[in-house]
Amino acid sequence: MQTLTVKTPSHQYPIFIYSDALSISLSISSSFFSKKIALITNETIAALHLEQWQQYFSQLSCEQFSIILPDGEKYKNWQTLNSIYDGLMQNRAERQTTLIALGGGVIGDMVGFAAATYQRGIPFIQIPTTLLSQVDSSVGGKTAINHPLGKNMIGAFYQPQAVFIDLTSLKTLPQREFSAGMAEVIKYALLGDIDFLHWLEANIEAMMALDQSVLAYAVHLCCQMKVNIVTIDEKETGIRAPLNLGHTFAHAIEAEMGYGNWLHGEAVAAGMVLACRLSEQIGQITENDTQRVINLLKKAKLPTAPPKMTLNAWLTHMSHDKKVVDGKLRFVILEKLGQAKIADDISSDLLTSVLQNHISST
Repeated sequence: MQTLTVKTPSHQYPIFIYSDALSISLSISSSFFSKKIALITNETIAALHLEQWQQYFSQLSCEQFSIILPDGEKYKNWQTLNSIYDGLMQNRAERQTTLIALGGGVIGDMVGFAAATYQRGIPFIQIPTTLLSQVDSSVGGKTAINHPLGKNMIGAFYQPQAVFIDLTSLKTLPQREFSAGMAEVIKYALLGDIDFLHWLEANIEAMMALDQSVLAYAVHLCCQMKVNIVTIDEKETGIRAPLNLGHTFAHAIEAEMGYGNWLHGEAVAAGMVLACRLSEQIGQITENDTQRVINLLKKAKLPTAPPKMTLNAWLTHMSHDKKVVDGKLRFVILEKLGQAKIADDISSDLLTSVLQNHISST
């Protein structure tokens, strides 16, 4: 088992990474849960993991109830959020009730937002079951729901009490979902650690084969990188922003194609390639650098080109992105592989040129 600690102005909490599921968590976690808990998950995860966690909490003598939501990014909205509130009210949840987010990024984001807003804030725990949520979304306290005009536009920064990452849960993931998580792993290698990029290129096949020791190393390193950033910049006012590498393009793809039709990680993969092309245009990286990124994404079975979209669709969706500041879009670009920065001086002509080059090639 590996342990990390997140220290933010709001509070401090641990991240536990392990491969022995409940036997390990049983010895460390009782202090993180109140006497009453709400296990919140979706239909798919409930069939795979809910019963074992219900049994575990029974051993802790917790009063518990479950709320099971529909599965999919398209349900990350007000209606589903309200069904969480309904379940909490019907089961008389109090300010001391702990919400348990059991699932991937959609569940974690919605449960976190419900916890931030129910009775003005109650505790919650993250138990991420997808690679994407384990390496990224479960850490750092960003919670939200989607709006038809933009992804994650309605939410709050709200930190969990703890994060429990069981690597064995990745064995239940469909290949497509695992690959989607690999996009975020590759993102970390590109934005802040060239040595990790070298390691990833050498170990990508082992990761795709779910080698537990290789997974443990990668998940721990990604979490450590995010912890280092979140500790300094909890609410994304500065150095945390590069974590959005490829995301401005990705969110436009998701909004245009319909949430869930392209998985978030798939959209991020295509978005990172466009971010590389943009970085090329301003003379920061080379075509060979971009090809190196494309080769790695292909080995992870990820798309390297976005879907067919009109220029107007791209620009319209991007204008609603939450990274717009003073009317200007901010992009994460690569200064070199392993080093990223924020650019808010990308001209509309340059952006249009990059998008048009893609559009003309599809």
